[in-house]
Amino acid sequence: MTLELISNPSLAERTTLRLGGTAEVEAVVRDRRDLDGLGDFLTNQTLRPFVLGEGSNLIASDGQLDLALIRVDTPPGPERIEKVEDKLIVRCGAGQRLPGLLGWAQMAGLTGLEGLTGIPGSVGGAVAMNAGSYGLEFGDLITRIQLWSPAQGIFWLNADQCVFSYRHFYPGTHGGKCLIWEVELALTESTPGAVRKVMQEVYKKKKATQPVTAKSAGCVFKNPEGKSAGMLLDQAGMKGLRLGGMAFSDIHANFLINEGNGTSKDALALIEHGRTSVVEQFGTNLELEVIVL
Repeated sequence: MTLELISNPSLAERTTLRLGGTAEVEAVVRDRRDLDGLGDFLTNQTLRPFVLGEGSNLIASDGQLDLALIRVDTPPGPERIEKVEDKLIVRCGAGQRLPGLLGWAQMAGLTGLEGLTGIPGSVGGAVAMNAGSYGLEFGDLITRIQLWSPAQGIFWLNADQCVFSYRHFYPGTHGGKCLIWEVELALTESTPGAVRKVMQEVYKKKKATQPVTAKSAGCVFKNPEGKSAGMLLDQAGMKGLRLGGMAFSDIHANFLINEGNGTSKDALALIEHGRTSVVEQFGTNLELEVIVL
């Protein structure tokens, strides 16, 4: 296959917050054969490369950005690989949407992923950010990860060769900067009905406490040790605070939402105001969870 290159891709169209300017180019990888072309592309251009999944957890700046977006658009299709003791190993491409993986696992009667219900994004993004919810982190389920780099090509790493921490993944000294290609997960056999029931309970709880249907990038700040970023922002008066078309959600203060005509300028100004207010009132410096491009 030939690597597809798209000129001036819109970041507003490619992010869940629905704002931002345009990148210079987007390279779309649909097949392993495209990786050779990607290697040549990365060698011959001077733009900042950035791997874009489904665009969640991102705030893209306005205007023209010197970015070369890389998007893995492999066909969906989680598959059962083998059974190891009481676990079923499932392999999934990085381009698979995370909600699609959860839906497939539910219909297959496989449990373990339910806590991630309601989280948008791709499987590759869930690895890269070690996505988590209600005490579950994606890295807890991973057994192996297949990575690619121009220097090493395609290779596998076991989970214990990698470093997973709060909203962070690093392929240790083995990988360096790599593209996530595939992941293998250890799930447990259950029944479709039982898995569906847990997913429904998780979604109901999230819908009552988070703006799950709004244009949002997810949580803005990481939770400080032993504290809740949302609670600190709420106590600092951020809940429902608006600037232009952007607002801190009136459901959960740690979610920034686009009410329809928001700009990155307004989003970043609100974020800085929230951070400064929490520092001044509580002496706690909040660390960003979202990535700012």
